[in-house]
Amino acid sequence: MLDSRNSKKAAVIGGVAAAVVGLTGVGVYALVGSDSGSEGNTQGSVAASDDGKGGSDEVKKGPPSTAEVRATAKKFLGAWAQGDLKKAARLTDDKATAHKALSGFRTQGRAAKVSLTPKAAQEAKVPFALTARISYKQKRGALNYESSLEVVRDKTTGKTVVDWKPSVLHPRLKDGQTIRTDASGTPPIKAVDRSGAPLTEEDHPTLGDVIDDVGKRYGDKTDGSAGVQTRIVDPKNKSKNVVLRQLSKPTPGELKTTIDAKAQTAAEAAVRGKSKASVVAVKPSTGEILAVANSPAKGFNSALRGSLAPGSTMKVVTGAMLLDKGLASPGKAHPCPKYETYGGWKFQNLDKFEIKNGTFAQSFARSCNTAFISQAKKLKDDDLTKEARDVFGIGLDWKTGTGTFDGSVPVQSDAQMASSLIGQGAVRMNPLTMASVSATVQSGSFKQPVIVPASLDNRTLAKAPRTMKPTVAKDLKGLMRLTATSGTAAEALSGLSGDVGGKTGSAEVDGQKKPNAWFTAYSGDVAAAAVVPASGHGGDNAGPVVRKVLDAAR
Repeated sequence: MLDSRNSKKAAVIGGVAAAVVGLTGVGVYALVGSDSGSEGNTQGSVAASDDGKGGSDEVKKGPPSTAEVRATAKKFLGAWAQGDLKKAARLTDDKATAHKALSGFRTQGRAAKVSLTPKAAQEAKVPFALTARISYKQKRGALNYESSLEVVRDKTTGKTVVDWKPSVLHPRLKDGQTIRTDASGTPPIKAVDRSGAPLTEEDHPTLGDVIDDVGKRYGDKTDGSAGVQTRIVDPKNKSKNVVLRQLSKPTPGELKTTIDAKAQTAAEAAVRGKSKASVVAVKPSTGEILAVANSPAKGFNSALRGSLAPGSTMKVVTGAMLLDKGLASPGKAHPCPKYETYGGWKFQNLDKFEIKNGTFAQSFARSCNTAFISQAKKLKDDDLTKEARDVFGIGLDWKTGTGTFDGSVPVQSDAQMASSLIGQGAVRMNPLTMASVSATVQSGSFKQPVIVPASLDNRTLAKAPRTMKPTVAKDLKGLMRLTATSGTAAEALSGLSGDVGGKTGSAEVDGQKKPNAWFTAYSGDVAAAAVVPASGHGGDNAGPVVRKVLDAAR
């Protein structure tokens, strides 16, 4: 920093004399260039006066000269450092906004003193280093970071001014946000499972993003303390968890989740080594999420936020719809030919199999595509959409406690509508939504999945408009049990006793040699679903993943 004793000296930079800013809190203005070179070809080199009034009535045009950039930046940074915020704001193109932001940094950000050190200009852009002395009650600390400003020419007056943006004050600041220092930020959390066992990213790396997200959402609902923080907040003074400086030590608060540590460990082991595989387990009686796992463990959380065609696992929803409409019955004859045409598309079964004189139960258990496509002509375009939403809660606004994609079954027509009946077309799901589908079948009604108990913040959970008719619920469970005992899910679920049901799926993807393998099932009061992309048949590849989780969570 420079003081008044040396403020009139000059610094020689690269053989060129550069002015030393004679303002408290402002360092050497390190501009490298020739005073007689590039500036000589500009529209003028007269700097704006401190009060913003020029010495000529002529309105200058064109880009600012090097001298103008230096002078304007010098005056702005100098006024800011001296605490003359009105003067600094007058040297911008948005005086009111700039003054409010600079004043807020001093009063709300508790920046008692600011030092600014300009760096070499890059044309009209001037980087600078900022050091602020932060003071809140008995807590003191320094805030250091780098930002930049850009000098532009006012089109009306021709004077050079600082182009005001929130990023001038701090590079991470956006419109409407402010910098605040106090003790009311969001405390860190100590996440625990349903039994109180610690859940850490070190032990469960696949839960890292979930733990971080629920901490941001619910840290202030715990008994923890954030300590004194300088942070970026939104217009409603809610922390975005962009903590710029921690002035005093925080105290983590315990946040209880619905995760079951044993099931979580099993889920992580089940997907480990499988490319982009993911699995979710839920408790049908309550909707509580018991496990969430992805492979790789870090990265996009496809288990909760993925959006993929679910293939034949969607036949659980379609089957419920057909049963409800009287278009199918487990023991009644139901066509399952090799091919079925609808909307100009020719559909077929895996390996072109057919079931002659078969029942709907047999078609469901063997996952016959044509048995479902054959009913398309009897359906309205929005029938499947309504069934998915009104009975299974798909596409409603789920408030699980963390970010999720809650499924999508859009209204379609012709061949696309027929495709949606077997989980292709534009239908999109993930392991969370498909685990919820099985959970709905097992319990008989939709219970919105949660990972943080709703009692913590009294949020309103999504509710399906209606439940399945008792006869439909009974028949659908029978179909899934048959699939689990003697159908395509039998091998993966072999040996499980009691209330068990399952459904396999293989979703075709354009340009992909092997389909995405899907599997959804329930056993007792646990439901789970998994997807293993580009791996083949659902029963062979996703089934074992689900089985391991069911065994651990039972």
